[in-house]
Amino acid sequence: MKPSNSAGLDAWLSYLEQLHPSAIDMGLERVKTVAERLDLTTTSAQVFTVAGTNGKGSTVRYLETILRCAGYNTGVYISPHLHHYAERVRINALQLAEQEHVAAFAAIEEVRGDISLTYFEFGTLAALWLMKQRDLDAWILEVGLGGRLDAVNIINADVALLTSVGIDHIGFLGDDRTGIAREKAGIFRPHRPAIVGEPDFPNAVATAALEQDVQLHRVGQDFHYRVTGADTWQFRDSHNFLQDLPLPQLPLPNAATAIAALAASKLPVSDQAIRDGLAHAREPGRLQFVSGDKQHRVDTLLDVAHNPHAANYLVQALAHRYPQREIFAVVGMLHDKDIAGTLAALQPAVSRWYFASLAEPRGASAAQLLENAPSEANYTECFESVTVAYQKAQEDALAMSLAMQSTQPLVLVCGSFYTVGKIPTTE
Repeated sequence: MKPSNSAGLDAWLSYLEQLHPSAIDMGLERVKTVAERLDLTTTSAQVFTVAGTNGKGSTVRYLETILRCAGYNTGVYISPHLHHYAERVRINALQLAEQEHVAAFAAIEEVRGDISLTYFEFGTLAALWLMKQRDLDAWILEVGLGGRLDAVNIINADVALLTSVGIDHIGFLGDDRTGIAREKAGIFRPHRPAIVGEPDFPNAVATAALEQDVQLHRVGQDFHYRVTGADTWQFRDSHNFLQDLPLPQLPLPNAATAIAALAASKLPVSDQAIRDGLAHAREPGRLQFVSGDKQHRVDTLLDVAHNPHAANYLVQALAHRYPQREIFAVVGMLHDKDIAGTLAALQPAVSRWYFASLAEPRGASAAQLLENAPSEANYTECFESVTVAYQKAQEDALAMSLAMQSTQPLVLVCGSFYTVGKIPTTE
């Protein structure tokens, strides 16, 4: 039964989950029809659409933070969320009250008629409706899955960004990088800039984009970046040369991709706004450091890495940032991910494994993770939940540091948004 307009957000979310026979239903016809009824497909704001296997969230955060430092009004739509649904929409970097989301859902429900929408499609339309109510300079939209047939793609991007291309969501996007890249490049628009932060972008897709007169800006060809010191890096393209930029907390390749996108947009941004934005950009669940208290809890690093590509980057970050610390890894994953490949990528950094079952739909059991563990894994334990696994990892890390008077191990939590979302970040 449809909730009333005065019902709470949880009631509406439960309703949305039951509307469509499948959680994922690729295609734009249904969602575009409803969007047009509410005049949601056009905006005077500059639209940045971000696709990619990994790196979308941090790239969105860089764009938002830099633009806010430059004085622009911004709207952001991301998915999924870590803790609360309200995280999915930000206006000027702030979440909205739950009743604002309810009002958006009610507006969509009023016009959709007999058109069935998935949970994600309904949420995407609601996010667009919320942003359309405000006078914003920029819309920053994160693609949920793929690109070409994702609900976000009903909006024409003024600047399209592709962060990376890896093997993921094989059942929907294909099982080779060229096919997956082609799906993600579906957000590109003729005669408009497309920023490609993937160094190994398939040539077949690049050729097709150029044939459609897409203005490709590719890392390593049209823009470049490199680390120049312990805490500095530089960015260069055909019009800009930025030196001594502060190394950000979030992944550096995505910072360069965001800067290239801003340079290609119609929104002027000062060098100082870029520096300030880089220094302040933070994203929950992406290389998020949670400090321990040395007596009851050790330091924790949260990262939603859930495929080999992301795991490889995470291992590099661990080696660079915490080279002297043993890593106790709490891992929970979905069963349709490349579990073996992800664990193999993490293995070089991990001293102890704490495998946790996920009770959510598609959640893998700890036993399934253990079956796919690398043969070199010397210490493994299985737990019924992430919470229990995390508690045991904390206890073991604290006991080791006290007994051996050595550098305290770091507890890493990764494998899924569901996994990271269960860890408290404040006491």
